[in-house]
Amino acid sequence: MTVKLTIPDLGDFKDVEVIEVLVAPGDTVAVEDPLITLETDKATMDVPAEQAGEVVSVDVSVGDRVSQGDAVVSIEPSASDVPVEKIEEIQKTAAPEIVAATPSTGDATHKAELVVIGAGPGGYTAAFRAADLGMDVVLIERWPTLGGVCLNVGCIPSKALLHAAKVIDEAEAMAEHGVVFGKPRIDALKLRDWKNEVIGKLTGGLSTMAKQRKVRVIEAQAQFESANRLRLDNDESVDFEKCIIAAGSEPVMLPNLPDDPRIVDSTGALELAPLPKRLLVVGGGIIGLEMACVYAALGTEVSVVELMDSLMPGTDKDLLRPFLKVVKDRYDAIMTSTKVTGMRATVPGIEVAFEGDKAPSVGVYDRVLISVGRRANGDKLGAEKAGVQVDERGIISVDKQMRTNVPHIFAIGDLAGGPMLAHKATHEAKVAAEVAHGHKSFFDARTIPSVAYTDPEIAWVGLTEIEAKEQGIEYEKAQFPWAASGRALSIGRSEGFTKLLFDPKTDRVLGGAIVGPSAGDLIAEIGLAIEMGADATDIGLTIHPHPTLSETVAFTAEAFEGTLTDLYIPKKRKR
Repeated sequence: MTVKLTIPDLGDFKDVEVIEVLVAPGDTVAVEDPLITLETDKATMDVPAEQAGEVVSVDVSVGDRVSQGDAVVSIEPSASDVPVEKIEEIQKTAAPEIVAATPSTGDATHKAELVVIGAGPGGYTAAFRAADLGMDVVLIERWPTLGGVCLNVGCIPSKALLHAAKVIDEAEAMAEHGVVFGKPRIDALKLRDWKNEVIGKLTGGLSTMAKQRKVRVIEAQAQFESANRLRLDNDESVDFEKCIIAAGSEPVMLPNLPDDPRIVDSTGALELAPLPKRLLVVGGGIIGLEMACVYAALGTEVSVVELMDSLMPGTDKDLLRPFLKVVKDRYDAIMTSTKVTGMRATVPGIEVAFEGDKAPSVGVYDRVLISVGRRANGDKLGAEKAGVQVDERGIISVDKQMRTNVPHIFAIGDLAGGPMLAHKATHEAKVAAEVAHGHKSFFDARTIPSVAYTDPEIAWVGLTEIEAKEQGIEYEKAQFPWAASGRALSIGRSEGFTKLLFDPKTDRVLGGAIVGPSAGDLIAEIGLAIEMGADATDIGLTIHPHPTLSETVAFTAEAFEGTLTDLYIPKKRKR
């Protein structure tokens, strides 16, 4: 039996234009999968499927105008279809079979409507949102302070140190413009104290907010005893109705390393003292390169080794050129396509053996930072006792509502798959908390921005050129060099650029990237453009303040349209 899916209530709108048809006959759709995209007053909205099944026919085309009740598609409901009233249980991926959970016995020390494991950006956000909705919440954190890796030993402290590095580099650069400062005197201990002060203010604020919301915080490590009970390492236990797992990830260390305090992960690198004369960063990803920037500014001779043929593997190579131009004289060596084959602790330092054309056979370093990635902690909680499926990488599979295969247990953040980013975790956290409370919320972000807070910063969002080529997606590109930006020139940073990728048929923004100071702040505009379904005209007609770095986004859109006057670019398109 076929079912007609129709246009829902559009509020005050009728005769709305269809600008994109997202399905075709033969496609299989799940509940909440987008079927078509409508445009109202230059705002766009997706019409989701209210029932799962196979598309039999599509009743609309691009350019049609529709109103509430008009037919969109006909579908053949799937055998496993779930009624609309239970939409919150629909999963975006095939749900693994529910594994029998281990039963618990005896009374628990604590009882809670919702328990959250882990108090990082995802965990505390989930706990606070659930508490705001009126739920009784217990938040379990292994560390004495809230905030997790990001706040305590990750995003926040590294950015504090990167700011110090930026000040040092900018002061040095001003000598070329006639403003000469003396050589900086680095007090590593005082710098570390300032970093810790920043951390303290933020963690203290989180503790206060937890108390204000009556969230019960327990300092302990948790293990599942059953599907409704956690056993804590302080000999206590917690019975819960619902649970959100937000236990994050940990740095990956190379095997067979010497047990030596001079070999550190990113947490150890943030301690600074004593400052090494020579530092080797193993791994040319974002975390390693950010710490390389810090140490280089503080006077350390920095070398970077990366196994792949490029730094920041997976990033469009044009984004790296301005970065490499800036750091080539700051770093002692950048060794790509190079393998570390061994390390040996000696009195003079850590002796490292290399294999690669761009590397010496052996180098000796005062400190070695291992920064080769992170691994999810999903398999460290005894989740199998609750029936939760965890893969070999520590990843817990979830649906669009962040549910695991056990309906009352959710997973968010690093261990839920996807990019390991705090801003992703916080959005997932709100979804999980709202669904746990009974709301019909979904994690349906079109795009998630990435930022390397190096000098210069590198930020991108949406489709990259590498992804487009791999997936066979057609795109057109426009780029605006910061050498033509009055603001960039006035701050002495003309090496960067702004890039946008457009759909050649609709002119809608597919992706973008920015290289230069404050790229991480600027990239949000491109992310919003993608989420809103904006096209080149929308951006170009948005009046940006002058002179600013943000106007380079508008200039790039104008370059695509052929309307740019701030730079002569031969027109490739007829407008």
